[in-house]
Amino acid sequence: MQTAAKTISVNRRHLVLGASLFAATALAIAAFTGGAKAEPFPGNPAPAFTAATAAGETVSLSDFAGQTVILEWTNHDCPFVMKHYNHGTTMAGLQARAAQEGHVWVQIISSFPGTQGHVSAERAVELNDARGASPAHVILDESGEIGRAYEARTTPHMFIIDAGGVIRYAGAIDDQPSANPATLSGALNYVGQALDEMAAGEPVSVPETQPYGCSVKYEGS
Repeated sequence: MQTAAKTISVNRRHLVLGASLFAATALAIAAFTGGAKAEPFPGNPAPAFTAATAAGETVSLSDFAGQTVILEWTNHDCPFVMKHYNHGTTMAGLQARAAQEGHVWVQIISSFPGTQGHVSAERAVELNDARGASPAHVILDESGEIGRAYEARTTPHMFIIDAGGVIRYAGAIDDQPSANPATLSGALNYVGQALDEMAAGEPVSVPETQPYGCSVKYEGS
């Protein structure tokens, strides 16, 4: 009876081990084939997207494989966005730096039609020209599909994706959650700091922060 009990116990352990290996293999296959949902947090693969731009092109995140990509959620009527565009060169300066260093800056407008910040493609281009902005691409995410995939909550809300497609930073542009332009002086720019650390081959010291600004104006919000 003891031998039979031992045999049953061993068989059970084999069954548990086999089930665990099967589950792990299934998860690995799902992740490789894209079956698993990409969670928009530092250390995870960035959610894939394909969208039309204000210039009439169609771009996909996969188009920029091998390059660092910066995503910026924006709303030109938001006072927090205005602070970084109209009272200094914080955002425009980072965009210029990104272009110089061979990075891809993607500005995303997820405002639903009829809500604050929604613009036509022509108006989006005009706004950037007027404020000296130079994103590589401007995506009009009217459906909010990309915004929701990244759980973008505010304007601005920033993400940095490395050359391997992994999110390295997500959150606020700096450490001053205010619309007051005076707070630009002496602010710690998290995006600039992360880019510096990545360029030096170092881990991003502050990979995630609480984003601040106006809420993204999704449908029904």
